[in-house]
Amino acid sequence: MSESSGQVPSSEASALAVVRGQPLIELPTDLYIPPDALEVFLEAFEGPLDLLLYLIRRQNLDVLDIPIAVITHQYMEYIEILGELRLELAAEYLVMAAWLAEIKSRMLLPRPQESAEEEGDPRMELVRRLQEYERYKKAAEDLDSLPRVGRDIFETGVHVPPGQVTKPQPTLELTDLLFALKGVLARADLFSHHHVAQETLSVRERMGEVLSRVEADSFFEFTALLHPEEGRLGVVVTFLAILELIKESLLEVVQAESYGPLHVRAVAA
Repeated sequence: MSESSGQVPSSEASALAVVRGQPLIELPTDLYIPPDALEVFLEAFEGPLDLLLYLIRRQNLDVLDIPIAVITHQYMEYIEILGELRLELAAEYLVMAAWLAEIKSRMLLPRPQESAEEEGDPRMELVRRLQEYERYKKAAEDLDSLPRVGRDIFETGVHVPPGQVTKPQPTLELTDLLFALKGVLARADLFSHHHVAQETLSVRERMGEVLSRVEADSFFEFTALLHPEEGRLGVVVTFLAILELIKESLLEVVQAESYGPLHVRAVAA
């Protein structure tokens, strides 16, 4: 039957595998599979103390009263299994097994009363190391449960194209000066009086006063040059003096932002 009928050819159906599009009918004679190619670890321990702690917890034993004989027997069973799989890993566990055997022998052999009181329980050093290892293991588990960047928390970023942002200066119109004058005149009405007297105000003199107050190195607030307590006439004379100085290019009026306060400074010579 042709391949267009949708059925697989008999050579491919009986093949063990398809390698690079070619069916593999027989296993190659030079195929070598190492004995440790597949490993299954049912219980993974980080070291001899971890194994001891697991055996004690599994049987609900008291750490302060460890039955050395029972624990040593179970410990040796695990070492036999581990030695069949990885001999280089079993060496570290054998050191602990030798220590357990030493502790057991010291508990069985008779000792003088004075020597027994000085040395104490031979299991205490093992208990101390187990308790210390348990504290560090609990701290490591607590740290591992904390949120971790890349596992529980993922950072986000936004690409900002390079560029300069220029802030244009607002254009200053004559109406801005008139609005500032209107505000000062409204406050000047509060100081108006009906006393009739000859006014001695002069625009030329006021121009000199304004120039003596402003400087070229710093800005002076525009409304601070106008004194509402002088009344309408005093405010108008000062305003005319400022306009004359601007006209003669002796003063410069600037505004930092739209609808912001006006500032005045002298033009440098």
